[in-house]
Amino acid sequence: MGNQAQVREGATVVSTSTRNFPNRLGKNTNVFLASAELAAIASKLGHIPTVAEYHEAMGIVNKDGAAIYKYLNFNQIEEYVENAKGVTA
Repeated sequence: MGNQAQVREGATVVSTSTRNFPNRLGKNTNVFLASAELAAIASKLGHIPTVAEYHEAMGIVNKDGAAIYKYLNFNQIEEYVENAKGVTA
């Protein structure tokens, strides 16, 4: 769920937002905050996964982790490394 979305009354949703409070996404809603991975798995399954379902899905993610997470490794992307040279904080 996005940060400003509203869902039907009484719905249960998974959100990657960093905030949660009563009725944030709608009246009488249940909101579970989750990592991007957990939210993607829940979205694919259509429900919050069991521990076994989570580990099964994460096994696929971890198997291909180098490709999936490669853009989080800025220090390994030549263009970023070159642009960062000489930049001070």
